[in-house]
Amino acid sequence: MDPQPWRNPRPAPSLSEIRAKTPTPRPFQWLRAWWPAILWSGVIFTMSTDTFSADHTAWFLEPILRWLIPGLSQAQYDFMHHIIRKCAHFTEYFVYCFLLYRAVRGNRPGWRWTWGITALFIAAGYSALDEVHQAFVASRGASAYDSLLDSTGAFIALAVLWLWFRRHHKNC
Repeated sequence: MDPQPWRNPRPAPSLSEIRAKTPTPRPFQWLRAWWPAILWSGVIFTMSTDTFSADHTAWFLEPILRWLIPGLSQAQYDFMHHIIRKCAHFTEYFVYCFLLYRAVRGNRPGWRWTWGITALFIAAGYSALDEVHQAFVASRGASAYDSLLDSTGAFIALAVLWLWFRRHHKNC
């Protein structure tokens, strides 16, 4: 009879066995997954500067809108300009959440809630920091509503990702 039945009869693997089964780490493998999200962070940061303030986007959008809709009144134009700018907030963070999910997931397949929630929290945190940045730009202003809109865009992207993975990968 074995005096220690709780012990595992299999010996511990040797160091050479562990090394054989462990992939060799590549120095900048994380950069392959993260570069699109990092690049998009830079795009978002650039869009928060004076160059993309409402005054500066008006000179670009107004001729286009007036060409598309010739009878546009100033009030209608102002409303459309406002809506376009808010849609840009939503879209920036919608795309950002997709890229963050891709980065957090790395080379692992499928869907995990922890990856999705992590991507959402990073996007929401960056949105709040982006509004703080805008508070220090003379022609911009910080807005909690804009941050909420940004986070909503990220949340909708997360929902779309979940639905897509749920539909296309039944085992996820």
